[in-house]
Amino acid sequence: MKVKSVELIHLDVPFTNHTNQHMQYWLPHWRIVQLCKITLADGTVGWGETIPNYTWARVPDDIEDRIVGRAAGDLLWEDSLGAGVQQALFDAIGKALGTPAYRLLGTKVREWCPLSWWAMDMPARDWARQCADAVKQGYMTAKLKARTWYDLHACFRAIFKAVPPGFKLDLDFNGTLGDAASAVQFLQTLEQYPQVAMIESPIPQSDVAGNLQIRNHIRRPVAMHYGSPPIATTLQQDVADGFVVCAGAYSIMQQAAVTSTVNKPFWLQLVGTGITTTWAAHLGAVCPMAKWPAITCMNIWRSQLIAEPIQLRGGYYRVPEKPGLGIKIDPKVIKRYQVDYSWVDPPRHVYRYARANGEVTYYGCGKQALHNEYPRDAMPVCEAGSECVPVADDGSRGFAEIYKALQQEHTFRRIEKTRGRRK
Repeated sequence: MKVKSVELIHLDVPFTNHTNQHMQYWLPHWRIVQLCKITLADGTVGWGETIPNYTWARVPDDIEDRIVGRAAGDLLWEDSLGAGVQQALFDAIGKALGTPAYRLLGTKVREWCPLSWWAMDMPARDWARQCADAVKQGYMTAKLKARTWYDLHACFRAIFKAVPPGFKLDLDFNGTLGDAASAVQFLQTLEQYPQVAMIESPIPQSDVAGNLQIRNHIRRPVAMHYGSPPIATTLQQDVADGFVVCAGAYSIMQQAAVTSTVNKPFWLQLVGTGITTTWAAHLGAVCPMAKWPAITCMNIWRSQLIAEPIQLRGGYYRVPEKPGLGIKIDPKVIKRYQVDYSWVDPPRHVYRYARANGEVTYYGCGKQALHNEYPRDAMPVCEAGSECVPVADDGSRGFAEIYKALQQEHTFRRIEKTRGRRK
């Protein structure tokens, strides 16, 4: 059966109100969702989605030339076609054959897949709010962007007051602990919390010796992105307890085979709304070692974009049994959110890092750059009473002075009598 047409539709899907208070400064471009609609020769329609400013593979500009007129079955495993196109192909072919997508992927090993809430770095009160919301929506784990510019112990205490005892936290440092010495010293202090389940990328993954030292000195599983360092090195040196898997269907199946051979778990990290989350369920259904909760970040958007929203039970969601992906796109959301642009800029801002002693450091770089700048400046690691928050341009003389100083110097530092979020 051949592909008759392909249509790409850009949406600007708002974040939830609370998420947007923080995401608007770091990743506002994640609001852009690219829907992919593929129509087969017999009229069967398949849907998929791409988060074009994040995903493992964007849809190429020449996609129409590459797939229209070709047999859809020949295209299923071409990861280079992009996330949304691949999802839409599996959806369309599954519908045409009257079978769920997971049967096209492999043999089902589970009917319910674990799913985790996701939240970027936030002050203690906001993380507690996020995790409380997660519990209300049926989640039992949260993957949090742990950062060394926060008093993480204060954050955890706030969270644990807001969630039931069985709620688990997975902490992603994105390498911001810097080096093994700093990482071991701090991570050992987290062992007092049984709710802290695992640690992802505490230091740069290229530091093989450092990661091995960390794994040998802490009593929590360490997760690393599959392929960095090369998988042969990772397994020979035994520097990771499990993996983060983020790729197309063909690559995921290859990686899943390796993890099954060495008996190491992984989580699927495929970011998107309810469409991608359902795709992750089909993949998780056939990958034996996809035992850790998947990360799709579905919770950050106001809409899942599907007619019947995904419902979680005890942190798990059921794999659909209907043909294809087993979902229907809500036509109202296309009309409501469709746009003709593919990027969103953050509002002008700086970052204010405040310590309990009144010392305040302002950074003019973006949050992504701060991941490198903060540890490079040898700043404190999760010091008690510390907090880093964005300060938006409010048109005041005070902001203008800070912003001007940051155009001349890497940081702007001073003692301030008041602490906390700048109004």
